[in-house]
Amino acid sequence: MSSRLASNNVYSVLHPEKLGNKLNSINTTERVKDIQCTLQLLREVWLKVGLEKLESHEGIAVKALLDSRVTDLFMDMTFAKEKGFKMEKLKKPLLVRNVDRMANAEGAIMHQVKCNMFFKGHMERARMDVCNLGKTELILGML
Repeated sequence: MSSRLASNNVYSVLHPEKLGNKLNSINTTERVKDIQCTLQLLREVWLKVGLEKLESHEGIAVKALLDSRVTDLFMDMTFAKEKGFKMEKLKKPLLVRNVDRMANAEGAIMHQVKCNMFFKGHMERARMDVCNLGKTELILGML
């Protein structure tokens, strides 16, 4: 059995013709919702990266969210404390704005962490702003 797609379009499996008998059993509105939900799940990109503390050279594996809408690197405050990263206080707090341009309820960013970040054989010195990210440990913005 070949694992190759019949088309160069990687989303060809979502084409209405490929849905086969499902088209007869659902109306057009439901079908569009199905396809949109499937595509939405593909938008989230998670990477397993390695972090190295500069002081102790201790390595930590972490799952990071790659987000093209974010313009910086962020580490969760709880994660930073639990893993023992050295947090440096910023000279000036950084105001955080949400997508809707409103000030973030958690307030300004007061600390940063410097570490080495590893991904697939590549190492980069990183400076990450520390704030409350909830269940996400790292957010990697597209710089």
